[in-house]
Amino acid sequence: MTKEEAIRRHAELAEEIRGHDHAYYVLAQPGISDQEYDRLYHELLDLEEKHPELNTPDSPSQRVGGAPLSQFESVTHAVPMLSLDNTYSQEEVRDFIKRVEKRVPEEKLSWTVEPKVDGVAVSLRYEKGVLVTGATRGDGASGDDITNNLKTIRSLPVKLKGNPPDVLEVRGEVFMPHEGFVRLNEQRAEEGENTFMNPRNATAGSLKQLDPKLVAKRPLDIILYGLGALEGDQWAPESQVELLDGLKSFGFKTPDKLWICSGADEMLAAINELDQLRHSFPYETDGAVIKLNNFALREFIGYTSKAPRWAMAYKYAAEQAETKLKQITIQVGRTGALTPVAELEPVLVSGTTVSRATLHNEDEIRRKDVREGDTVIIEKAGEIIPAVVRVVVEKRTGDEKEFEFPKACPECGSEAKKTEGDNAVLGAVWRCVNPDCSAKVRGRVIHFCSRGAMDIEGGGEVLVRQLVERGLVIDVADLYKLKVEEVASLERMAEKSAQNFIDGLLKSREQDAWRLVFGLGILHVGAGVAKALCRSFPNLDDLFQSSQTELTAIDEIGDVIAKSIVDWWDEPRNRELIERLKKAGLNFESSLYKSADEGGVLLGKTLVLTGTLPTLTRAEATARIEACGGKASGSVSKKTDYVLAGEEAGSKLEKAKKLGVPVITEEEFLKLIGEG
Repeated sequence: MTKEEAIRRHAELAEEIRGHDHAYYVLAQPGISDQEYDRLYHELLDLEEKHPELNTPDSPSQRVGGAPLSQFESVTHAVPMLSLDNTYSQEEVRDFIKRVEKRVPEEKLSWTVEPKVDGVAVSLRYEKGVLVTGATRGDGASGDDITNNLKTIRSLPVKLKGNPPDVLEVRGEVFMPHEGFVRLNEQRAEEGENTFMNPRNATAGSLKQLDPKLVAKRPLDIILYGLGALEGDQWAPESQVELLDGLKSFGFKTPDKLWICSGADEMLAAINELDQLRHSFPYETDGAVIKLNNFALREFIGYTSKAPRWAMAYKYAAEQAETKLKQITIQVGRTGALTPVAELEPVLVSGTTVSRATLHNEDEIRRKDVREGDTVIIEKAGEIIPAVVRVVVEKRTGDEKEFEFPKACPECGSEAKKTEGDNAVLGAVWRCVNPDCSAKVRGRVIHFCSRGAMDIEGGGEVLVRQLVERGLVIDVADLYKLKVEEVASLERMAEKSAQNFIDGLLKSREQDAWRLVFGLGILHVGAGVAKALCRSFPNLDDLFQSSQTELTAIDEIGDVIAKSIVDWWDEPRNRELIERLKKAGLNFESSLYKSADEGGVLLGKTLVLTGTLPTLTRAEATARIEACGGKASGSVSKKTDYVLAGEEAGSKLEKAKKLGVPVITEEEFLKLIGEG
């Protein structure tokens, strides 16, 4: 292929890939199979490898690129990013409309109502249709340059469709969908990391990451709705309706719903309708944004120093409840993290009784000035996690006590050290430094025995607590030295229960290597990471002898995870633990590993399970998928090859149908893998 042919072919591929990205991530209407998409993408990468000059900033290959930054640069907004005045009162909405009508009494006004996405506001600057800068709001005049982070959002076009203006600055909101937020928090908890308080907090923390490769792993999305600088005569919208239509034609994702209203009654009806609909949206919606539709009238009505006079945000009140905070306790996790918990007088919030709420860390307690004995307001943060919103200061009696965060582990009395988390939003974390802390030992053993790890029957908290308190178990290798009579001597343990537990231990020695890797509780190594490692290494000896560079060569393994694994292995006590587990007869061989020439009928394919299968449990189906070289995922996406559906399949089945992902039954699945 000549250079001219390569340039021409690269342009064709880039345009085709952008079109498929838009069809999938914005329209949810994929036009080709994942295999065909991957073929196009790899052809593009091959061309760029042979002709590096084709690797331009607007190439689809640049979604995730560049080395981690040491800090963000500041960027000045061509047009200031103003905030909106807001209200919780419908009467104030009527007053707002009257004020605007009074300024233009001869005009018949048209208004728009849009969902107010609870995310992080950003500004995007395109020149000649190519994204050149993406920035946070900051102080309104300037913000942080987070261009590389924003490029990881697959629904955001790096190059616009159609004939956009020479310079186009658009404003929007980055958010994290509900499903992605729950999945991210489950993964962080599984890996011993602090969970995020709510989707907005998770979004803000993700965008503050200095390494775009880490941001790419966060399930972020974006909706565009506003305009900043505009240069060129190609396009000049005259209203909000024209703006949104134009943004959509350029390839942007725009608000899910839009109401056009002619007065206060219609507007309040739209606000109330949105209140009923907003819970069906895949993201948090905390209000409605009201805007004057006509741009010329907007300029006439003008701005205050902080906000436009022609727009307002109506905020929906979250369901809250008032209760008493009886005391603050500290939980010590298996990684040694000291987490403060608010012990509450039980109260009903959003349909469930709440008696405990996380306070996250010391910084959160100080910021909200939470004291034992306080009257507090509780709500479900993001309608998911119980949270202390604020203290009712006016109800203080003087008997409340400030909480002194312990500098020693409340479990073992050892020193606790304050370490910065991987994210400024999460704040610093106090951790117990004693590796033999009974709470850490219990946490590690309970995790090791859990269903998702070694799946040892009977290895729950009650039994493990007694084993640790009696000194029978100091680490997970000690489990395999236990005798039936030792277990039977514990409280509420009959000989039959003891025998079942010992039998479970013996059976667990045959578990696949990935379960052992996950069960070890290495920081940042969840079940998905453990499986990725065992797909790449035939046994645990090869895994632990690998370098950080070799580990990061695996698609799903970044620098943070690789360093955590290497640091864990560098500890002599951990190397000794592995040797003791090997002597105990545990399986160190991976059934997931497939050499390049070994293959597998599902090699490289991703399947999602949903509903109840006729004969296979979820674990059994997952094991068969992985044994055939495939990957079992928890969510349906463009990259899903099959959805394996049983009875009472829910939203995953609906999403599969919407995306055109093949849906198969258990019978079809077994035939596919040669068991039917």
